[in-house]
Amino acid sequence: MTHRTFAALASLAFPFALHAAEPASQTPGIDSPDVASAIARMYPTLVRIHVVMEEGADGRMKKMQGSGSGAIISADGYVLTNHHVAGRGTRFRCTLANREEVDATLVGTDALSDLAVIKLDLTSRRNPDEALAVATFGDSDKLQVGDVVLAMGSPGGLSQSITRGIVANTAMIVPPQQIGLTLDGEKVGELVRWIGHDAVIFGGNSGGPLVNTAGEIVGVNEVGIASLGGAIPSNLARKVAKELIEHGSVKRSWIGLDTQPILRRDREGRGALVSTVWKGGPADQAGIRPGDFITAYQDQTVPDCHAPEDLPVFNAMVLGTPPGSAVTLKGMRDGKEMEWKLTTELREPRMAPERESREWGLTLRDFTKVSALESGRTDTRGVLVDSVNIAGPSGQAKPPLGKEDVIHRINGTEIANLADFEAFTTRFVADLEKPAPVLVEFERRSESLATVIEIGPKPDPHRPETADKPWLGATAQVITDDLARAFDIKGKRGMRVTSVIEDSPAGRAGLKTGDLLLKLDGRVINARRPEDSGVLPELIRAYPADAKISFDLIRDSKPMTLEVALEARPDDDSNAPAFQDNRFEFTANNLSDDARRELEIEAGRGVLVEKVEANGWAALGGLMAGDVILSLNGEDVGDLDKLRSSLEGFRETKPESIVLFIRRGVRTLYLEIEPEW
Repeated sequence: MTHRTFAALASLAFPFALHAAEPASQTPGIDSPDVASAIARMYPTLVRIHVVMEEGADGRMKKMQGSGSGAIISADGYVLTNHHVAGRGTRFRCTLANREEVDATLVGTDALSDLAVIKLDLTSRRNPDEALAVATFGDSDKLQVGDVVLAMGSPGGLSQSITRGIVANTAMIVPPQQIGLTLDGEKVGELVRWIGHDAVIFGGNSGGPLVNTAGEIVGVNEVGIASLGGAIPSNLARKVAKELIEHGSVKRSWIGLDTQPILRRDREGRGALVSTVWKGGPADQAGIRPGDFITAYQDQTVPDCHAPEDLPVFNAMVLGTPPGSAVTLKGMRDGKEMEWKLTTELREPRMAPERESREWGLTLRDFTKVSALESGRTDTRGVLVDSVNIAGPSGQAKPPLGKEDVIHRINGTEIANLADFEAFTTRFVADLEKPAPVLVEFERRSESLATVIEIGPKPDPHRPETADKPWLGATAQVITDDLARAFDIKGKRGMRVTSVIEDSPAGRAGLKTGDLLLKLDGRVINARRPEDSGVLPELIRAYPADAKISFDLIRDSKPMTLEVALEARPDDDSNAPAFQDNRFEFTANNLSDDARRELEIEAGRGVLVEKVEANGWAALGGLMAGDVILSLNGEDVGDLDKLRSSLEGFRETKPESIVLFIRRGVRTLYLEIEPEW
């Protein structure tokens, strides 16, 4: 399951949390004064987190909005939450318990434990010197089944809330054969055994504290499964938070093996059963084999692992060892005692973060040691395709690139990693005015393939040739049979004039709104159905640009003839190429004269938004296709040149937010875009 799927499940709503437990009306053993004291102590520390996050999909980094919860754990504003809430965040806005909004930044994140730390920007507070309420940690190892706990957070992005329940399980995991959960490639449950409880939690509670009656954090809520919530134990959370604050990441050891529970039929098995030994890893070099049993690690006894819930204990022993440590493992092989010595290695993430290449229409990743091994590769060379825009250059190639293809050579240049790929792309497109072909050699499973892809700037669409086209300067609707009867011209065909531009051939000839045009140069205008609306424009286009034409028409029930001297269609800025802004991800064009008249917008003001890319900064700010941008940060926007210069200027000044004043239908409103620079 991808990060986005997990985030949607845990941070916003877990789909199998369909039957959330109702809080009991009476819970035995609750001391109401203690509960009230715990609430008074913890409630002021609660933080509602609004986050804009990014994830690769369809060949681009898509932006999404979400919400979660957290608790302030230091006087200088560090907030503890979940990785799936904040780990991919690019912009944070936090609401404190007093409803004060404060900006924040990501300090560090750890997918394996699903924990992250953000830091409040205290300078953005109304009163920066006002002291923050700070939560304290309790000892999660002291929790027992039946203990009263409080789940605190912001369900559904609502204001801070509290529910009450009891501890149901102190070592809960999701059985992998039933529900496989991964988070940025990391297996949920490999390290964490949740505190199961029945205090009601919903989507948005993720990252909020689980609190004991002493008012201490004993867990960090992460998931809701059936009628139970699952919280990361506070003893693990406190350790991870400390390392994230100090270093921005958590360093762990890797020895190159996987374990599984002892088989049911193996009554002699002890400790943890080795299932996989990764080639070339420390365990492989030490001589450990699949089928061996690990019974001790650095003189720590490995408990007999009869169930998946037992495995995280051994994993924690290995992961908690400083990388580069010399360690001793003891175990059994075919009934004989064994001992292995090895040196641990730094554990890399299972998946490297993805990055976008717009020139290619791809998102891509580097290989980590673990992801390379799991892909059956002997090294980490090459670039892994993460997602493809099927309408982009890579998706339109023959054959197209696909997810999990590995690019290893472009135009004969070896591509060892993403840095090589990006450097080649920068050099290649630097002086291009239009796309040019490159030869891409890539691997797809066991095949070695090649394809040609055109990358580079898209050519601007040619400006339509309008000077030689005749222009009338009026619009009209079909005279249907019903309209003909209503106008007392039953059986007649033609068009009814609906608008006339004053300074146009039609306007200067005296054509008026409401005129019924029946003939053009003596020929019947053969239109009687709504779908015949293009008949008159088509007839006009058949004439030279300087032709003179004659209409037989009826005005106020009286027949008359009117001559019109056509002209070449004037140069209309709305026919100029549209401007596409890749930073804010929308496309705009100048307003046509017709649009200005319809919207009653004066000349020299406003540009029309033609397209807004889903999941972009503009879309997150609420901009929609059809909006007319009137001003940016208080400065009028009269045309595309002004729009372009303003947006490019923002790249230099990097304002915290950009305020758009727009026209949407008959209304005007303000929108605020908060990009990540």
